[in-house]
Amino acid sequence: MKKIVTIGGGTGQYTLLRGLKKYDVELSAVVSMFDDAGNTGQLRTAFGILPPGDLRNCLLALSDESELKDVMKLLQYRFPEGQNGLSNYSLGNLILTAFTDIEGDIAKGVKTCSKVLGVKGNIFPASLDNSNLYAETFNGILLKGQKNVSYPNSNEWIRKIWLEPEAYIYNESAEAIRNADLIVLCPGDLYGSLLSNFLIKGFKEALQNSKSKIVYVSNLVTKQGTYGFKVSNFLKEVEKYIGKKVDYVICNTKKPTQRIVDKYKAEESSFAEPDLDGENIIKEDLLLELEINGKMTARHDSEKVARLIMGLL
Repeated sequence: MKKIVTIGGGTGQYTLLRGLKKYDVELSAVVSMFDDAGNTGQLRTAFGILPPGDLRNCLLALSDESELKDVMKLLQYRFPEGQNGLSNYSLGNLILTAFTDIEGDIAKGVKTCSKVLGVKGNIFPASLDNSNLYAETFNGILLKGQKNVSYPNSNEWIRKIWLEPEAYIYNESAEAIRNADLIVLCPGDLYGSLLSNFLIKGFKEALQNSKSKIVYVSNLVTKQGTYGFKVSNFLKEVEKYIGKKVDYVICNTKKPTQRIVDKYKAEESSFAEPDLDGENIIKEDLLLELEINGKMTARHDSEKVARLIMGLL
């Protein structure tokens, strides 16, 4: 059976996993562990655990939606405002925190959750070390923490990122990367969810020792820190931090509607222009416009992207 490893975190990795799980492959998700925002960050501080949020999203993505519909609703449930300190906390994050406490570390906690949910595939933290992401902008501004690195002022581009203290790759993540047939670099938070993983000691080495092809699924839109980026800018940063050329780039060509353009412009984000061409550049209409909780949102079409990825095996 062919082995696919996805690297990243957040909504981008979640979206790709939902499409890929429908195929007969051995699927592994290597998940970023540097989130310090929102309730995930609060749990990290309160319980001294690694952030559970992105791991929870992968559990949801790889679960059987038809068989576990009600359970998945529970895992996605957030307590309403005014609930004695639990306001907006995700029940899934709390459950994963409890399993981590019971099992001794978050990797074992995820494995137990995976058994309970009958997850198709493997979910590995990129590292078990408690570390923080830092960045310096081209204007010399120091940014501390994943949240601040991900949301600098729109006129600030990131010059470099690093971790303090050092973190080391989780052994099962390293093994999955070394043995993969195809490695997928997920879209999403470029520095916070994707490139921060390659700062982990042993991570680039595992990639260098892998004979797999590498495909980068580029972002649909920019955000602070990448404001004004085209796909070529994203790719340049990716190859800078992973230490080698990618084999394929998948990028979206579908233009967003004005409603989506206006929504993201208000958030200091813009459409990422697919300005690359070549035999290894795969272009297709991959944009979905969804209304989530009353807000318009741009997402990758998980089924289309998964089909393109499978065509590369």
